[in-house]
Amino acid sequence: MIFIVYTDSFLKSARKLPKEQQNKLSKILEIIQNNPFHSKLHTKSLTGLLAGFYSFRVTRDWRVIFQFLNSDKIKLIEIGHRKDIYG
Repeated sequence: MIFIVYTDSFLKSARKLPKEQQNKLSKILEIIQNNPFHSKLHTKSLTGLLAGFYSFRVTRDWRVIFQFLNSDKIKLIEIGHRKDIYG
């Protein structure tokens, strides 16, 4: 099982999400604890300025940026709309 560390920035952004996305996020976090590369997550390795980080989908439009701290620990960095989060 993967241990999840949350940044203050992630928690602040997650609290501001619409209720529907908050509910979906809680279900997605259960999946990522078991397998960060589960097909429902659409996990992708990022490039450019975000090289070394990964993202996964919460919904079609909402993404989470995270990084592996080690083989059994990840840090959730930020959550946001796909048009805003990678900028």
